[in-house]
Amino acid sequence: MPRSISHIPRKRFGQNFLVDDGIVHAIVNAVRPQATDTVVEIGPGLGALTKPLLERLPHLHAVELDRDIVARLQKTWPRERLTVHACDALKFDFASLGRDLRIIGNLPYNISTPLLFHLMGFAAHIRDMTFMLQKEVVERMVAAPSTPDFGRLSIMLQRRFHLEWLLDVPPTAFDPPPKVDSAVVRLIPKTPAEIVPLDEALFARVVAAAFSQRRKTLRNTLGSLMTPGDFSALGIDAGLRAEALAVADYEAIARHLAARAADHPASGV
Repeated sequence: MPRSISHIPRKRFGQNFLVDDGIVHAIVNAVRPQATDTVVEIGPGLGALTKPLLERLPHLHAVELDRDIVARLQKTWPRERLTVHACDALKFDFASLGRDLRIIGNLPYNISTPLLFHLMGFAAHIRDMTFMLQKEVVERMVAAPSTPDFGRLSIMLQRRFHLEWLLDVPPTAFDPPPKVDSAVVRLIPKTPAEIVPLDEALFARVVAAAFSQRRKTLRNTLGSLMTPGDFSALGIDAGLRAEALAVADYEAIARHLAARAADHPASGV
């Protein structure tokens, strides 16, 4: 499925078009879209995934920023089959499409991490998400504690989602070929019963502070938030680095700080 010579991939949109039919069908088969599903494709590009999805679905939503591609998509499929939301996915209100959404896409690598954080805010509206991403990003997403890839992205996503690495994709599957390997990953939102209730903003603040300087210990990175007594109360060694703690440890820190602030409002967090 070579791209048309009438569309030149644009670097500013991070465009690398998927052209390998085998990979395309492997992704669609992994999603297994049903006729009653509400499916949203982010960055449909020249329609490599759009076409096989519409062979299985009566209707598909697509979020696309490139005006030329928007026009091409609207010319190829009628509105009753394909609704194109011509906007930046980073600013799109996915909740406007309802609940139980199934989101799929070959995400632009230059915005993949902020886009994942944006989508996290719509977890209650999502059934699952299946994305093509830079392999290095997927490695960080699924990483375990005490490994080099474990970091802020790992913790924030693993708190809210079950993650499954589906398949690897070589650069030759794209036109133009990127300079990196890719991978397909599935994210399934955890149920409310699976998520420890806490102050989400405080949790995010703690995780961001802990990883703000990876080479430094928690005593340094969390020193403005936690006292030696806080570390002792939680049984956490302040001499460790951020990647040594599991998701549950960061949840415990956030809950402890919130409780401390509630007991001593003047101290703050």
